[in-house]
Amino acid sequence: MNHHLRGIRRRIERSSTERGMTLIEIMVVITIIGMVAAAVAVAVIPQLREARVQQARTDIMTIKNAADLYYNRYSTYPSTEEGIPALVSERFLDHMPRDPWGNDYIYRYPGVQNPDGPDIGTYGANGQPGGTGDSADIFLGQLEKER
Repeated sequence: MNHHLRGIRRRIERSSTERGMTLIEIMVVITIIGMVAAAVAVAVIPQLREARVQQARTDIMTIKNAADLYYNRYSTYPSTEEGIPALVSERFLDHMPRDPWGNDYIYRYPGVQNPDGPDIGTYGANGQPGGTGDSADIFLGQLEKER
């Protein structure tokens, strides 16, 4: 009998030292995880915005290069009506590009901002002319001035 009581006492002692986490400990861990996630979001989100703008700039220059190749072959740029699909059908581009916000790129020839060639660009995140930040317009003429 004495032996049986010692076994029960050991199990009770073992279970009290091997207990799980308390509610306060869990709340502290969740708070720390939340703070780390917030810090990462503050650092990463502006970089994602800048990456979209940089992708749009790269795409615009790719479309411009394709339009120049078209010009070299046909001695004219595609009209506004023909636009970027003409560059795809002539295989100067391998697919119809969309801006990083999911909108079609703007193509006009003859250009308003670029009278000697096409206007190529995007209206940014909101897809509307004008705007600032993510919604700012990005057009070929601006990129060529930045060089």
